[in-house]
Amino acid sequence: MDALFVPLASAVGASVDQIKLISCLLFSYPLGSLFIRMPSSQPAFKHLFSISVTIFYLLGVFSLWNGFFQLLGSILATYFIAANVRGPSMPWIVFGVVMGHLTVNHVIRALFELSYETFEVTGPQMVLTMKLTTFAWNVYDGRRPATELDKWQTAMRVTKYPSLLEFLGYSFYFPGFLVGPYLEYATYMDLVNETLFTTHNGEVAQKSSGRRVPKGRKRVAYRKMAMGLTYLGLFVLLNPKFNYSMVLEDSFAKKSFMYRIIYFQIGGFFERTKYYAIWTLTEGASILTGLGFTGFSPSGASLWEGAANVNIRLIEFAPNFKVLLDSWNMKTNVWLRECMYKRVTPAGKKPGFRSSMLTFATSAFWHGIAGGYYLTFLFGGFVQTAGRLCRSNLRPLLLPPKGSKSVPPAVPATWMKRAYDVAGTASSIAILNYTAAPFMLLGLQKSLHAWAILGWYGHWMIVTTLAFCYLGGTRYLKNLQKARVAKAERADHTIHPSASQSSLGNGYDDGTLQMPPVDQAMEGMEREVEKELKKRNI
Repeated sequence: MDALFVPLASAVGASVDQIKLISCLLFSYPLGSLFIRMPSSQPAFKHLFSISVTIFYLLGVFSLWNGFFQLLGSILATYFIAANVRGPSMPWIVFGVVMGHLTVNHVIRALFELSYETFEVTGPQMVLTMKLTTFAWNVYDGRRPATELDKWQTAMRVTKYPSLLEFLGYSFYFPGFLVGPYLEYATYMDLVNETLFTTHNGEVAQKSSGRRVPKGRKRVAYRKMAMGLTYLGLFVLLNPKFNYSMVLEDSFAKKSFMYRIIYFQIGGFFERTKYYAIWTLTEGASILTGLGFTGFSPSGASLWEGAANVNIRLIEFAPNFKVLLDSWNMKTNVWLRECMYKRVTPAGKKPGFRSSMLTFATSAFWHGIAGGYYLTFLFGGFVQTAGRLCRSNLRPLLLPPKGSKSVPPAVPATWMKRAYDVAGTASSIAILNYTAAPFMLLGLQKSLHAWAILGWYGHWMIVTTLAFCYLGGTRYLKNLQKARVAKAERADHTIHPSASQSSLGNGYDDGTLQMPPVDQAMEGMEREVEKELKKRNI
């Protein structure tokens, strides 16, 4: 089999495993069209088809015989633990088994110093870990009273335990098996039974053939394929010239500081193109199987947004770091939130520091044991804190007071608000490129060297922000907010004497400020993330 890929790998300067991976993702497109043509009345055919394709990828293409049996072992262990262990400990037992297995393989990979250009078991095992732990929680939720569940838990719970064939079909769902994204068992069964194509209003999409599959699937899927290949081309052509590893060269340190900063921003984009390529390609293949249907647009066109793992526009032009993070590896974010962050929080209490740290530890161990991962996640926690402080304390000062009747219906954004928006986007991408460097370089020493070459600019940005806020800045900005609200209230009372003396009586006791309609276009980017998650019932 390697003889088919070696010439192409030599021609493009990539590893054989990389060419194999891309080939499998592209081959999943015609296979996805075959999958969806199998009748929903014969679900066993779909399960067997998906299992067969994935086994062919693992054994026929990658020759991962040992890896296949390891993955099968995790699948069977989860199936029997979830079926036979009752009570709240069951999901944690599954978590310990599959996450422990993954960590062992991460250690083995590190000991043998396997290149990340080598495709081995940890890649698909990371995706499978999300699937299996999510399934365990879904089964546990299916055994709990519905009154104890939130919206996501209710939608994804498993009340009827699957047959072994159904579970293997779910576990080996071929478009997302190699690199993700993962999907929940309930979503997979809705896909197989074609109940996924029932809209939120209870309407069933119909084609002229009478099947439930709505029109427009191929158009969206092949557009995703074109986008994925475009990003792949950018990575192959330009990443060798623009990448994070260049900062480790002695010649790079001799460049001017401004050159190093600008180069790093360009290099960061081309480092991300490989992820954009892989995730967009696998999204298109998933859509061809029917996954990702989210209803219809106002014009009647079918929407296929539920299989996305990345929103490139909201990453490259994010108004703040929160939107950026929510738009990156979105399915993994959902897994961490639903299977760790919310699960370690005691009933009736809000998630706090303990929940955040346990979620951070899970994400770090899930990715691997390289020191660079821990630098990225640890520093990212401080970045999130700084961003939250800016949004809650500084941004409101650039908007009209909430409830002020003296504010016209449409207030143009001031130059300060526009400057804040531009600065937010520029800061978000600069911090992303800085924070992600250890994630790409992996080694602890390499990561610290890269940050030093960049003058620790990310640390200066975050430390300065945190120092200002915690050393009196937050109190000062809150007082300014209250003063502006009080001034607006006095103006309202002068213009509208019969109005209420307080515009804070509707739950805005903290001086929250109103957003003028013209600003809603900018802020809509943040809401778009939440909107997409709601469409997918997550």
